[in-house]
Amino acid sequence: MSADSARAHPARPVWPAEDADIADWTDHYFQRTKQAVERFGDAEVTYAVFMRRPVVSAPRLALDWLQAIGLKRKAEFKIDLRHAEGRWVGAGEPIMYITGSLKHLADLETLLLQKLGPACVAAYNAYTMCADLPQVAFLAMDARHCAGTEMAEIMAYAAAVGSARAKRKVGAVGFIGNATDATAHYFGQDQGLGTMPHALIGYAGSTLRAAEMFDTCFPYESMTVLVDYFAREVTDSLTVCRRFAQRAAEGRLSIRLDTPGSRFIEGLDPPASYAVLEGNSHAAVRGYRTETELRYLVGPGVSAAAIWSLREALNAEGFDRVKIVASSGFGPAKCKLMAEANAPIDVIGTGSYLPDIWSETYATADIVEYDGEPRVKVGREFLLRDMTR
Repeated sequence: MSADSARAHPARPVWPAEDADIADWTDHYFQRTKQAVERFGDAEVTYAVFMRRPVVSAPRLALDWLQAIGLKRKAEFKIDLRHAEGRWVGAGEPIMYITGSLKHLADLETLLLQKLGPACVAAYNAYTMCADLPQVAFLAMDARHCAGTEMAEIMAYAAAVGSARAKRKVGAVGFIGNATDATAHYFGQDQGLGTMPHALIGYAGSTLRAAEMFDTCFPYESMTVLVDYFAREVTDSLTVCRRFAQRAAEGRLSIRLDTPGSRFIEGLDPPASYAVLEGNSHAAVRGYRTETELRYLVGPGVSAAAIWSLREALNAEGFDRVKIVASSGFGPAKCKLMAEANAPIDVIGTGSYLPDIWSETYATADIVEYDGEPRVKVGREFLLRDMTR
């Protein structure tokens, strides 16, 4: 991996690093294998590491950990990375081959795969979202949905990898940041991004008062105001824009829609939603649509119609420089529908690039060479290494 990539994603502490912790967290049969090899003699082996579905290669955290353990054990692991970071990987294609001492590799498989598979699927999802909406900036807001800080680290890294691929392939804006300081460096930021949660609105007692509080504390920062707390998305948006007209004119004010799926935004119902979308993107509602697709387009919550309705209201009062931030369930499927509706979104806040079907994140490894001799279980011959590459 390049020096530039290393600077973009600086090394972080690896876990687990101690043999006792590795032993506690690895599959027991790998421990038994290690003990047998220690008794009957070591061998140099080559593992093929692959996944059963297409993904985007995101191997850095797994390989950083593996190499750190190799240094600690004074064991050399040779990495034949067949799909570099950010590259497309087909189902069943080895992402990499790892060669080294079976004694030192046997007990590392469990943890290595944990650090690889979820990252590759999340990177794939992040890429497709950014590629479908190349003019939209994305903000990773996944931390609260992660199962602990290690997963949060993996997911932030994955979003950055998928984003970088979309930038390279289609010139997308991609992910501009995330919500936490700890992983902001993956997006070239010194700290997390974000201005106010619903808790601040509730504390303030009104949307406008919350905006005034933020402005008092952070007068020189751009401000994004949540407007769904009191179900007055349009009214509160316009009230805030009038109060902060200079911010609005300077492009330092954004309105965030996070309306729950249990209701329509202010001023909309099913007929009105169809009318709004027909007037702005009629092709999006023509033809067959599934129930889920219709919900994304004209249903309750943050639909394409809701975003178009808010944009119309803002523009009607001259607030055309005020940005719209959309959140709530923006995964690959919803982003694709927003692209078809040409929804006027400036920024998407998402945690929904996280893998939806966890079984798809399972990475797998098989030994395919023992002391240089190709050998793999029957049915996995497709993993044998092509040495001409």
